[in-house]
Amino acid sequence: MKVHQHVYVALRSEHMSAAVMTARLGIEPDEIKVRASRKTDLPRPVCHSWKVNAPEPDLGVDDMILTLIDHLEPHAEAIGALAKELDRNEPGRTVVLQVVRYFHDAEDGILPLPEPPVSHRPLGWHLDRRVLNFLQVT
Repeated sequence: MKVHQHVYVALRSEHMSAAVMTARLGIEPDEIKVRASRKTDLPRPVCHSWKVNAPEPDLGVDDMILTLIDHLEPHAEAIGALAKELDRNEPGRTVVLQVVRYFHDAEDGILPLPEPPVSHRPLGWHLDRRVLNFLQVT
């Protein structure tokens, strides 16, 4: 079975643009989405998005999360303050730590991905106290 995975932290808002989020946080995102940049009749995407990806997709999920936390931890207070502000003014999830894992084999009709150099643990991962503290602050 092939496993493809990635981890990211994203801030989302229907009203605050990714450019404003970047200015407020002082961190350049890896990706942004602009609300209604694809369709105007039904807004797609439905919100602005500011996103920082874990830089090493060939690591296990635990290590990808730790690498991402290493990068963002110095900015945890600013991320947390912005998340609180967005939560007060907007419904829904405004900040997320997202772990995406695709499981598939050659019979899925999905093109096979290169075999990762690291063996991924298919049954899960571990979040240590440092990661949980970061999530609480943000």
